[in-house]
Amino acid sequence: MSGRARLMWDEAVTGYDFGSGHPMDPVRLALTRALVEAFELTGSGPGRVPVVAARAAGESTLRLVHRPDYIDAVRRASADPKSADGGYGLGTEDDPAFAGMHEVSALIAGQSVGAAEAVWHGEVEHAVNFAGGLHHAMPGAASGFCVYNDPALAIARLLELGARRVAYVDVDVHHGDGVQAAFWDDPRVLTISLHEHPRTLFPQTGWPEETGGEAAEGGAVNVALPAGTGDEGWLRAFHAVVPQLLAAFRPEVLVTQHGADTHFEDPLAHLAVSLDAQRAVAEACHELAHEHADGRWVALGGGGYAVVDVVPRTWTHLVALAAGAPIAPETETPQEWRHEVYRRARQSAPLRMTDGRTPRWRDFDEGYDPADRLDQAILATRRAVFPSHGLLA
Repeated sequence: MSGRARLMWDEAVTGYDFGSGHPMDPVRLALTRALVEAFELTGSGPGRVPVVAARAAGESTLRLVHRPDYIDAVRRASADPKSADGGYGLGTEDDPAFAGMHEVSALIAGQSVGAAEAVWHGEVEHAVNFAGGLHHAMPGAASGFCVYNDPALAIARLLELGARRVAYVDVDVHHGDGVQAAFWDDPRVLTISLHEHPRTLFPQTGWPEETGGEAAEGGAVNVALPAGTGDEGWLRAFHAVVPQLLAAFRPEVLVTQHGADTHFEDPLAHLAVSLDAQRAVAEACHELAHEHADGRWVALGGGGYAVVDVVPRTWTHLVALAAGAPIAPETETPQEWRHEVYRRARQSAPLRMTDGRTPRWRDFDEGYDPADRLDQAILATRRAVFPSHGLLA
């Protein structure tokens, strides 16, 4: 192992821009990068990560997940946005076509694939691409602000390189439907998604009964959380499902998606999770990678539409944890970053790296409440998939 961690970054990823007024504002990436830099997390030496720009994913790599006709449609829409084909999910309200869309989407995918390659080859233990995590894109269609599915492409590349078991854990508020679909029938991949219940949120999938195809029964795991779930419930659900399944599955690599849109300030969803709980889950993923995957950890971004107050702080914590230099929650945000926030967004920046919460949860083994909707959701998932892994629900 030649290094602890690596940050995948190319300034050009901020060109992933659906236009003014779209929730996926690329300022969230720029401000995250600026906050990482303000905390002096990049460079060489202990507690710092080198910054590496990988090549854009090429045609053969994209075809590991996406259909050739879809890639061709993205190329056409990228060259002439007015020609976007709605049949491929392009030119829609969620996924407006824009000039250069193929190039920047392939670049983001390339960073995640590069992260996976670096981890698999032992160049680093951990690799982070917070511009990635675009988990809704399907093999033949754009969906939910996602053009190319970089988490699925990273996993597919790991399998191509010889990985026999890859676990994917998705804690975005939306169901990781595109990654689940890509590996529905592949027993080498375990996909776990914790998300707001499909009754109340896009993409209306991710029911506990979705457990994988005939060749991979139990390979898809879905925890559908009631709207309004906060820190205690979110952490209870995570710890009631994820560690047990990873221990049983024994992944060689852990890929995680850290969408920040579970936060109580996020405008597009209905969970009530704090920055502090998001940090706690990132920390747990780091520990689980060491416990079950020999430290091999590919960590990606995802959704998150409180683009100033939440996303930069959450993903900076993620980078710091990967670097082995965790930032204490009570730490003040650097003054130069606050100035950058005002310059770019014309609003005040958060003053500390915390929401002032102390995340706590009760282990599921400490008791099941049959009247509690969260406990009902946890038990539904455990009953649906635990037996396939030799576990008791």
